[in-house]
Amino acid sequence: MKLPPRCSALLLLGLVSLYAQPAGGPIDFDRARQLIERQRNGGTLTPEEKAYLDRARAEREKQSRSSPTGGPGATRAANQRPAPTRLTPLTDLGAAGRYEGQDGGLYGGGENTPPAAHRQAAVQQLAQIRPLNSAGRPADDGLIGFVALSMSNATREFSHFKRLADASPLKSTHVAIVDCAQGGQAMAEWAPAAARTWQVTRERLAAARVSPEQVQVAWIKLANKGPTGSLEEHGRKLERDTLALLHNARALFPNLRLAYLGSRTYGGHATNPLNPEPYAYESAFPARWLIQRQIKGDPELVLTRAPLLLWGPYLWADGTHGRAIDPLVWTRGDFVADGVHPSDSGRQKVADLLLTFFTTDSLAKSWFARQ
Repeated sequence: MKLPPRCSALLLLGLVSLYAQPAGGPIDFDRARQLIERQRNGGTLTPEEKAYLDRARAEREKQSRSSPTGGPGATRAANQRPAPTRLTPLTDLGAAGRYEGQDGGLYGGGENTPPAAHRQAAVQQLAQIRPLNSAGRPADDGLIGFVALSMSNATREFSHFKRLADASPLKSTHVAIVDCAQGGQAMAEWAPAAARTWQVTRERLAAARVSPEQVQVAWIKLANKGPTGSLEEHGRKLERDTLALLHNARALFPNLRLAYLGSRTYGGHATNPLNPEPYAYESAFPARWLIQRQIKGDPELVLTRAPLLLWGPYLWADGTHGRAIDPLVWTRGDFVADGVHPSDSGRQKVADLLLTFFTTDSLAKSWFARQ
């Protein structure tokens, strides 16, 4: 990414001082600033002055590569790994690509759409989604309850999506969107069946005049707070916690047919250990593992114990480098001061992705979109 001239100067002066200087003595940052300004004003530099700036730029590049989250001021837990300089979106990784031994594609094998048998199973569940009354029986004036079950980022995004969708002529009037995602309540906090999160969910449904029997679809954004260790370590914990959430949701919502899974947005701007890269990126793999287990017939994920699992919109892109499937990018301005939670522009991006997905995806628009 090419930064504006003023930003380049500030980054150069502010960042390279964090690291030990290379051989040749310490860099005088006042001098470096003067050289930058002289060059920008059309002045020429001597070979020695150019070499001096090259040293400074090399230190800046070193900082960029070494920073845990790709940005200044970042902190992380002792057992949190640094992120690679670049990460390939799961949708772009392909069948031959590898990340920590994992291939690409939302569904594996480089595929971003469900395999035929799983798609057919989804079609069968979709055929059973219809407006229901408060007792869960079909009714022409009934509702299709659609909830979010997740954490703070999700409630900020889903609540904005609800406002957009409720005002859109594209949404079915039967679909009742209820934001049950809750600040500070990641997958681990939803895992106990008696957790407070489930009581809050009941309260929010009651306030929206939607009964648990009317809830038929969920959006679940996978994350845990402060993940540490390898993908195998933190990823398997996230997988276990999400599986417990799915079991609890299926018990509370007897007519829950589908759960659309999602992973985090870009974490490269994070300034704290809550969920920096590569952990934000890696949250996609537990989602995929659960779907793959269901496809293989895992008894923990049969439809009497869990809803049918599909991917919702994939939210991760490599910062301003983006991804191949669409123009999505994540800038620093898409996040608030902590670099983790979405700003208004970040909320808008996720809300737009959700609305586009549920009104155009062939396995979503049949129940969500106005017919």
